[in-house]
Amino acid sequence: MSSSSPSSSDQSGNPSPPPPAPAGGRPGAGPAAWPRRRCRDVFWLVVFLLHLLVFGGALALAGLNRFRVADRFNIDRYANHTAAAPSAAVAPPGSDVGVSKEKALPPELTETYWKYYGAAGAVGTLLAWSWLAAAAGKKDGRRVLMRAAVHSLTAYLAVISVLCFWGNHSFWGVALAVGAALHFLYVMSVIDRFPFTMLVLQKAIKMVWELPDVMRIAYAFVLVMLCWMALWSFGVSGIVAMPIPNCGQWWLVLALSVSLFWTGAVLSNTVHVIVSGMVFLVLIHGGQAAASMPPKPLLKSLQYAVTTSFGSICYGSLFTAAIRTLRWEIRGVRSKIGNNECLLCCVDFFFHIVETLVRFFNKYAYVQIAVNGQSFNRSARDAWELFQSTGIEALVAYDCSGAVLLMSTILGGLITGTCTGVWTYFTQRDKAIMVGSTSMLIGMILVGLTVVVVESAVTSIYICYAEDPLLIQRWDPEFFEQMSEALHQRLQYRSSRARQILNGRLDHLPNTSSI
Repeated sequence: MSSSSPSSSDQSGNPSPPPPAPAGGRPGAGPAAWPRRRCRDVFWLVVFLLHLLVFGGALALAGLNRFRVADRFNIDRYANHTAAAPSAAVAPPGSDVGVSKEKALPPELTETYWKYYGAAGAVGTLLAWSWLAAAAGKKDGRRVLMRAAVHSLTAYLAVISVLCFWGNHSFWGVALAVGAALHFLYVMSVIDRFPFTMLVLQKAIKMVWELPDVMRIAYAFVLVMLCWMALWSFGVSGIVAMPIPNCGQWWLVLALSVSLFWTGAVLSNTVHVIVSGMVFLVLIHGGQAAASMPPKPLLKSLQYAVTTSFGSICYGSLFTAAIRTLRWEIRGVRSKIGNNECLLCCVDFFFHIVETLVRFFNKYAYVQIAVNGQSFNRSARDAWELFQSTGIEALVAYDCSGAVLLMSTILGGLITGTCTGVWTYFTQRDKAIMVGSTSMLIGMILVGLTVVVVESAVTSIYICYAEDPLLIQRWDPEFFEQMSEALHQRLQYRSSRARQILNGRLDHLPNTSSI
């Protein structure tokens, strides 16, 4: 095991020292006092807070500029100055054609578009809470929910692509069609992994549903995100209503969308840290009702997540999602290449680059952050070294639970964007794509805040299995046997594949028997 495993429970940040470890737990736990935590990755905490301050002020200014009164702060003069130059060169002196045409159109206000984003927030919240309720339902309901997210996403992307072509939005039609094709190819490349993936997801949902306080945390963070989205949509509505030429609106909305994505990722990963810490403690102590369970563990996890560990969360939220998605795609392609040595060499080159990045940016770092309170990069490195030293990395790479949950998130965003985009199309046709695409982001973030609860349980289960497999055996003996069998098969598969590749390369060497 890695050097972090002996100290994982020692530094869980609980307010009182735990009793000796229960049967099946790790020996040596129970120091005299819990060590105090220090703030980590403070620079990124400051950057995130400054980002909120700057963007929050800009959003409020942009929204108020056209709220009930057009151009309250006379900001439009900058846009009009940019638009006036080309028109002055074309129109003859004294011509009043362009001006009269502009005056003929009523000015658009912030509230013209704010209602659409309000509807997007309502649809996204409904989908998020419905997903969590359905996931916690009967066993068949969970399986149907996951399979629907996997198999319906391709069809939904294709349908939206056709609608975009029908509405003469060729760029978005091509983009969605390519997305549908890539998703279909990815699903076909990993379809043999879905039985094990569904098993892991069902056990993770079972774990989460046994902790009702964790569900309340997810609901609360959805409400917090809605408060920030109210300000964000207020400002974006003001920008969409402004007469900005030359695609300036798209660039401004893109910058604000990146800001919203980072903010949503930070809140989502904060939930991840809280839930991971709680699940880890439950597995370590043998249940929430165990006598060795420290008092108020959820409140303590929440306290550390929003204080000493918040900088690490802000840092990891910038890069983890993009690197993880790229790794899934490369692994899916790599597993289906076969014996094409040239293509395999090219894919392996990119694969090793991504694997190096994964070593320092992976979602399992959030469990180590919750347990040890370390910096993000060190937590990610410790988690990955723990997996590699125990062989669990082969099982983690085989599991597609993160990809399935991401499909649920994307599907929720697409439904939200479609509902809002269709409404906008019949009232403000020229802004339907802009409003629909940003509404899709709103839906993805809201659904992601509930999906991350299950993902946190999955990551905690793998960390605990790597730390001490007996923890999983004590919690669910049947699941322990299934995981152990799957791990044995994956290690055998890797060994045989490595032997096959080595033999293939040796066959291409010149015959040296005569030397």
